[in-house]
Amino acid sequence: MTAAKLLIPVKKYAGGAGSFSWPAISILAGSATADSIPLQQLAADIAKWCAVKTKIVFNNSRLASLRIRYDRQINNPEGYRITVSRNGIEIIAATDTGVYYAIQTLRELIVLEGRKLRCCIIEDCPDFKRRGVYHDCSRGKVPTLKTLKELVERLAHWKINELQLYIENVFSFKRHPAIGRGYSPFTAEEILALQDFCKKHHVRLVGSLAGFGHLEKILMLPEYKHLGEMPGFRGYAGGTTLCPTDRRSIKLIDELYAEFVPLFEAADFNVCGDEPWELGKGRSKKRAERIGVGRLYLEYFKKLYRLCRKYGKRMNAWADIILEHPELLTEVPKDVVMLNWDYNIDGKHIGRTREIAEAGLPFMVCPGTSSWNTHGTRLFNAMGNIAQFAAAGLKYGAEGLLNTDWGDNGHRNFLGVSLHGFAYGAAHSWNSKDVDDKTFTEQFCRAVFGMEEKRLAKTMRLLGSTYLTCGAPYRNECALFFALTEPIQGDNTIVPSRIDTTSAPGLKKILSQLADTSIWPTIPKGLAEFESLTLQELKLAAEMDCLAAERTLAAKQIRNGKIVTATILRNISRKMHHISQNFAALWMARNKPSRLRDNLALFKRIENESLEMSRR
Repeated sequence: MTAAKLLIPVKKYAGGAGSFSWPAISILAGSATADSIPLQQLAADIAKWCAVKTKIVFNNSRLASLRIRYDRQINNPEGYRITVSRNGIEIIAATDTGVYYAIQTLRELIVLEGRKLRCCIIEDCPDFKRRGVYHDCSRGKVPTLKTLKELVERLAHWKINELQLYIENVFSFKRHPAIGRGYSPFTAEEILALQDFCKKHHVRLVGSLAGFGHLEKILMLPEYKHLGEMPGFRGYAGGTTLCPTDRRSIKLIDELYAEFVPLFEAADFNVCGDEPWELGKGRSKKRAERIGVGRLYLEYFKKLYRLCRKYGKRMNAWADIILEHPELLTEVPKDVVMLNWDYNIDGKHIGRTREIAEAGLPFMVCPGTSSWNTHGTRLFNAMGNIAQFAAAGLKYGAEGLLNTDWGDNGHRNFLGVSLHGFAYGAAHSWNSKDVDDKTFTEQFCRAVFGMEEKRLAKTMRLLGSTYLTCGAPYRNECALFFALTEPIQGDNTIVPSRIDTTSAPGLKKILSQLADTSIWPTIPKGLAEFESLTLQELKLAAEMDCLAAERTLAAKQIRNGKIVTATILRNISRKMHHISQNFAALWMARNKPSRLRDNLALFKRIENESLEMSRR
């Protein structure tokens, strides 16, 4: 059954007798010029997969291979009906958005079936109103506008309708120019251009700006250090968190909001507010002792709320700190959207979704792609985490699912390795109960790369399981990510040592599975640059895991007093040099320069370490 092979499953599929074959010249008839973009996408796919020429017309009554009709009887604004008959295809929807999503489904059918489509009727609509992706742009990689537009087009194809960019300091504030300096920041013009592009693909660009914790890059600057709750915390000059009792803290955020918030047309705005680690431990300690840490947080939380009201936005905020103080749930303003996040299978916050719902607050469930602190994702954790959160969201009435994608510790993880998680989250956002875990990765490879073979899917699963295979504890990380950069001879400040926690048999197994580059298919001729880069990124991620495994095995021997030959050490150095060059090229293919130099300096240290040891 074709419907079972769709990457984004549909609600109802009824097969019929016979088939429709696209004529040599096919007429695609839209009802309005708003249909132009999806029809152009469809025409390109028909040309690619069916070798058929097309002509797009509007408001034309003559015979057409595909006709679009608007009908308010389709009661979901994002819903649609597709009828494939022997004589042609009809799309019926109530809105432009419904038409757009119908055409995305039709594009999937063409990839699966080619020129001849089976007769069928598809009736479809989404599980969640908000189906979002949250993309980290602050831990290293700042994507180019071109990359973001290409990503938006693919997310929209998977029926994602919301994008948030995580921004701490990577924006060019005119009033506070030092904040983004040296980080390849976004400009207001880039945000507006991205928003215009998003609108064409029925995606809301929702603003997001850290305004409490995770502000170490701002607080390290001399002109802002005095605003920190605990200067020096974790080695950061001004700490990581604003002092909530200092009136100048909210004044700074207000000034940042004045430039940033009005750029976004979406009614929602994400103030973040998560993980203020120093809260109540430094300058605000006395007040915390009087009223409690939870209430101290709520005081500042409500200041952010008032700012959102000032700028006409509905406040969205991460739910972690409020859930640490659940007695405060009833005091959160009833129009605040709580973003309940947890990134592990069976994570404790997944089960606490019910508490937010019972408090009468709107909320979104927020799983993750599990692509950070790893080179090639923690594939099975991501799938389990997303599926569990989707189920909780549906059970308790979530507004939507916001699939997060982070870049902790220098953002060495590539965008391409997150795509599987994005697509899986999109599938669960649209029709959760019909997602097939057993075949999803094969469906992903077919839909994204046009590959029928199972080899790529198998390789992706092997790469996505190295966090398990290496034998180390894996909460929110793959040990190989850190083992790649940990000093070979040991460093007693690194606790725990990822090198010591891995198992030699597991590391050898990784090398036996992934070291042979022939496991990766040749990039198909005509594959778009975006997907071609994705395959290159997956392959380099595997090389990085293999080098981490090889280097860790050598380190284990050295730490146990055994000799590692100069040849092995030189080989590690050579491979690190090769990876560094490819890493830089792939970084620059999608991103601004930003913090690339930080990663390259780290790689150079690894390269030199092995080379110097080989000379002893």
